[in-house]
Amino acid sequence: MSETSGFSDLPTTWKRLTERVDAQHWPAATLYVVATPIGNLGDLSLRAWQTLSRCDVIAAEDTRASRPLLDAWGVDTPLIAAHRHNEAEAAQSIVDRLSQGERVALVSDAGAPAVSDPGARIVRAVRAAGYGVVAIPGASAVIAALMASGVTSDENPAFVFAGFMPPKPTARQKWLQRWCAVPAPIVMFESPHRLDAAVKDMLQVCGPARQLTIARELTKRFEQVVTMPLSEAAAWLAADSHRSQGEFVLIVHQADTTPTEEDIDPSSSVLLDALLETLSVRDAARVAAKVTGLSRDTLYAQALLRRAD
Repeated sequence: MSETSGFSDLPTTWKRLTERVDAQHWPAATLYVVATPIGNLGDLSLRAWQTLSRCDVIAAEDTRASRPLLDAWGVDTPLIAAHRHNEAEAAQSIVDRLSQGERVALVSDAGAPAVSDPGARIVRAVRAAGYGVVAIPGASAVIAALMASGVTSDENPAFVFAGFMPPKPTARQKWLQRWCAVPAPIVMFESPHRLDAAVKDMLQVCGPARQLTIARELTKRFEQVVTMPLSEAAAWLAADSHRSQGEFVLIVHQADTTPTEEDIDPSSSVLLDALLETLSVRDAARVAAKVTGLSRDTLYAQALLRRAD
């Protein structure tokens, strides 16, 4: 199959999809919080494109950064600045526009506004003033890194997004000690010029065996997503200077807390074995947890080990 054969009916498909989105409800006097691509222009959704085109004005974190995206998609909606240094004033200006029935879009330089980016203060002000807020979801570096790493599962979907690490070493180490003690994968951002120091501190805080996923340049041409023990991370970065360039999402995996047989008292082990004779691993762990008061996650992990023997 050729690379283009699947797109032979593209104009008809595009027309049909745009008409369906066009027919949706587009309330006035509403703030539309729009996620934009994190690197790949093709990741702007059809709904986001229509939103940006329909709004009376777009409040952008950096109007110069947003203009190339809008030009690429043929959006000529006027831009106003809404960044962390003028967020209070921008919020009032947006509320004033909403009071006149306008539709206002809010975008950051890339990804989701108000999530580790300016915008939350504006959203709160709009909601407090009684106007509607509609989220237009889309590209997310956090979700993209989780999807590509496989660090979560449907059985254990928990993760924590901790944002950017502090820039100074002492504060960063304390920050890592606090976050990396949480029993879940920790997703964080880091800049290229602090990456080596951050990896060194992670190794000191978390130990050499802890797994680290490095996701760089997500959705872009030179995207890389690799997972390795922290003991190997510094060498991996040093082996190729390009590996320290770009934008980074780091995931410190949850510490390995797989229970051993010694972690569960003998009577609970006997009960678990008996339950596994007739029940699934999930049900055996659930029943054993009710009877013994032990953690269901601990019993589930131990049941998996015992079933595998």
